[in-house]
Amino acid sequence: MSTESTTTSAGGFSAAERAAMKERAAELRAEGRQGAKKADGLDAVLDAIAKMGPADRALAERVHVTVTTSAPGLAPRTWYGMPAYANADGKIVVAFKNSGKFSTRYSTLEFQDAAHLDDGDIWPVSFALTTWSTAVEKRIAELVATSIG
Repeated sequence: MSTESTTTSAGGFSAAERAAMKERAAELRAEGRQGAKKADGLDAVLDAIAKMGPADRALAERVHVTVTTSAPGLAPRTWYGMPAYANADGKIVVAFKNSGKFSTRYSTLEFQDAAHLDDGDIWPVSFALTTWSTAVEKRIAELVATSIG
């Protein structure tokens, strides 16, 4: 599985990226109750990603970086044990469903009702992910930006 990226190897998050995310979680906890809730959500997402098989983990890590960069207002949290991102109302906007969890042949990025992807009478809300590329990253960033618009 290809995981093109300038910041990580195919093995996943770099040590510096992991440390930065853990530092951010500690900062959120220091902010008080609401910050601690956000930190717990981030930790839960990172733990869920870490438990995935190598191919799913590589995709989930890149999805995590792309979603949190494209929509910093979405809060990471788990949803049915999967990495997900919620809006300010606590509603899930987007979730990553790894192939290993349900023994499917590909992982999916799934947008929920809170996502604003409406396009006429029919539109896609689930996207199969098999490899990571610059084009995939760009498309996911566009979808996430549209979903919160």
